[in-house]
Amino acid sequence: MVLLNILGPPELCGRRRDTRITGGKLSKVAGLLAVRANQYVAMQTISEELWAGSPPRNELTTIRTHVYNLRRILESVQGEPPQARLLTRPMGYLLSVPAELVDVAVFKQGVTRGRVLLAEGRNAEAADTFRDALAVWRGSALAGVAAGPVLAGHVAELTERRASALEYRIEADLLAGRHRDLVPELRELVGADPLNEWMQARLIEALVRSGRSGEALRSFQDARTHLDEQLGLEPSIELRQAQHRIFAAANGQR
Repeated sequence: MVLLNILGPPELCGRRRDTRITGGKLSKVAGLLAVRANQYVAMQTISEELWAGSPPRNELTTIRTHVYNLRRILESVQGEPPQARLLTRPMGYLLSVPAELVDVAVFKQGVTRGRVLLAEGRNAEAADTFRDALAVWRGSALAGVAAGPVLAGHVAELTERRASALEYRIEADLLAGRHRDLVPELRELVGADPLNEWMQARLIEALVRSGRSGEALRSFQDARTHLDEQLGLEPSIELRQAQHRIFAAANGQR
């Protein structure tokens, strides 16, 4: 069971009960300690996240109060013995918790494992591993939290990791011969982000492999139109290579 969830609205899940972490500053402190689980987090870092360089006179007292409240919530959701402990360190804190109980760690470990499988040519296993890692997400990272300057960087990094994992999963599915199953998903992804040339190229590839060269050509033409009208750009080399695969397939070439 994952105890600390921040890949979505922040929440604590335990043997006794589950609870959403609400309250602006409390959720920021919880998010910061969770995203840096098993790492020392200095008071100064927490202060920067909460007040962006303009702390009140009682900043240390306020931080200690939030940590105290978070510690009580953590204790209330766990049974005995507790699996996660919020430890006090000199001018800082450390959230000690097994990695498999933090959704961020579960996600990152899954992506790492998926990349190893992909490098070994175990494409179907890799795709399924990436899929399981992505399933940990329940929404945007720290959804509902008004991230300060420290957390904003972590949120941006996690968002990029999620997008990268999705691309790895799609690539693995293509290599595993699941191109027909991918077409509806890729159409949806391209519709949401028509300027994503990598995704456009994968849609074209999936259509070509599915014997739908006419649809693939229309997808290329749509991509070229979006790029021209919105950015004034020509298709990338990758998209042009996808176009060449359309013509090769139409001519019976591989």
